Amino acid sequence: MVRHMANELTDAGLYPPIADYGLISDMHSCALVSRAGSVDWCCFPHFDSAAVFGRVLDWRKGGYFRVAPRGVQSVSRRYLPGTNVLETTFQTDTGVARLTDFMPVHPHSRPDKPREVGCRQQVARILECASGNVRFNVECCPRFDYGTIVPHAALNDPHIGFAHGGAGALSVYCSAPLCEADDAFQSEGLLRAGEKLSTAVTYQARFSHAVEELDEVRLERRLGETIQFWQEWSALCTYDGEYRDDVLRSALTLKALTYAPSGALLAAATTSLPEAIGGSRNWDYRFTWIRDATFALYALFILGYTGEARAFKDWLEWSTVGRARDLQIMYGLGGERRLTEIELPELEGYRGSRPVRVGNAAYSQFQLDIYGEVLDSAHLYRKFVGGMDPQYWQYLQRVVDFVIEHWREPDEGVWETRGGRQHFVFSKVWCWVALDRAIKAARALGLPGDVECWRRVRAEIREDVLAKGYDARRGAFVQAYGSNALDAANLMLPLVGFIPADDPRMRSTIEAIERELTSPQGLVYRYKGLDDGLAGGEGTFTICTFWLVDDLIALGETQRARALFERVRGHANDLGLFSEEIDAETGEMLGNFPQAFTHLAFINAAVQLHKAAGRER
Repeated sequence: MVRHMANELTDAGLYPPIADYGLISDMHSCALVSRAGSVDWCCFPHFDSAAVFGRVLDWRKGGYFRVAPRGVQSVSRRYLPGTNVLETTFQTDTGVARLTDFMPVHPHSRPDKPREVGCRQQVARILECASGNVRFNVECCPRFDYGTIVPHAALNDPHIGFAHGGAGALSVYCSAPLCEADDAFQSEGLLRAGEKLSTAVTYQARFSHAVEELDEVRLERRLGETIQFWQEWSALCTYDGEYRDDVLRSALTLKALTYAPSGALLAAATTSLPEAIGGSRNWDYRFTWIRDATFALYALFILGYTGEARAFKDWLEWSTVGRARDLQIMYGLGGERRLTEIELPELEGYRGSRPVRVGNAAYSQFQLDIYGEVLDSAHLYRKFVGGMDPQYWQYLQRVVDFVIEHWREPDEGVWETRGGRQHFVFSKVWCWVALDRAIKAARALGLPGDVECWRRVRAEIREDVLAKGYDARRGAFVQAYGSNALDAANLMLPLVGFIPADDPRMRSTIEAIERELTSPQGLVYRYKGLDDGLAGGEGTFTICTFWLVDDLIALGETQRARALFERVRGHANDLGLFSEEIDAETGEMLGNFPQAFTHLAFINAAVQLHKAAGRER
């Protein structure tokens, strides 16, 4: 795998590579921790709340929480086995120190456990000197509302600080004495072999100077409980094939990106990490896309996580039910529908990538594929669990009726372009999926519905796509009717059963995409050279490359598929985390991080490779 070397940050304000970050989570919110021991992204109380530590989006204005020894010579890190507890080992010029970072599992996420009185959301950090001795620094610099509010910071006693401003409040605990300076908290000292430093920030749900009493014993106990929680969850994984450790890491990442109160799955932990450095394609991904539903349910089912799959299905039904015409492409974590997009001009953005955005205007787009994805999600749940709620089936019938009425219309497409509506091939195919899955459900369960009408429309859609979406001169399915542009989304056509991968038309499409939409390393771009209504460029889309892996497996080209899979796998960071995109020239991560869609595709590709290897034996 590609390994990213330690980067000792300086006061010059250098942003770490995206790959330098690790994720910790309590399934309500999360934090990104750099190799330098700095929490540079954390939102409280929820994933989509305003950041209290956010210098990943503005190095000077955004807050941070750094714990690290001095004189660092090298850095290595790992997750404790089967957990989302991060361990960073620093080799210094005088000794070795280990930093353990975690977010105690929130009581709402553990209904089987009694709630600890006074327990609140925290980022907890324990620095231990493993050998020799190390001098350490603690810097806790909260900056509320994405760095736009400098809070008032004061000490309650030598070990507890309190910061508040606007609607935000944090308490800070440190086992070493704290001092206050520049509206931040600092500490320094010396640890000898076997000695530990414990520190934590705690979210205050309401304005109050009364803070939770903390000490080393309580934090150590919470560490043990958190490790136990994650390891018990990991033990439920039923997959025991190739790449199991990597697959489990992806599963743990998905669990970390799950909002426990509702079962919703975030697309990513961050907002506005750019698709090209210095560019403007910077979006907020802290929401749940309907498109992710099918991929999420399948990945969770094949790994044995039926409880998570059921919770996500329940969220999907709760959030989407109503009038079919009101179905959105994305929702908030609790099913919220209005996700107004605003820009924060005060922030410079990651490495100068402006604008920083909060919210996502794409929620109001018309994208036809989501209707098929809702039906496909119900189809998968039926296959793995069985049954169909009668009331939900009535809603799904309304979705089918909507598709029948509107499938001939243009839409904004899967990539959420802002250049106007077109007749996207991908969207039409998913309309076909909607009819296909409805027919299968009605037939398998004896459900009511006009199946003959559905069959007729399904055939009409297929004929339309084959006639208008395939360019015989180009030898490929194109992005939209009347276009000659290629689109990597069409790699999904055989994966949803629309056309076999070895059909000459699909095979030639795969070959054209390999020829024209891949980098010299074989990584796949979504599309190239099109006016999509957006300025700037972007990197290769990792999920598209995994789709190509899946297609090669379907073609029986397992060796080529495995080689490409290994190449993409090598672009995970040292913790096994993937971002949305990869810069083809530098190999640098781009886009929001870590991205659930990429990890879902990784799980699927790994499992399909394992199955293909079994068939060949």
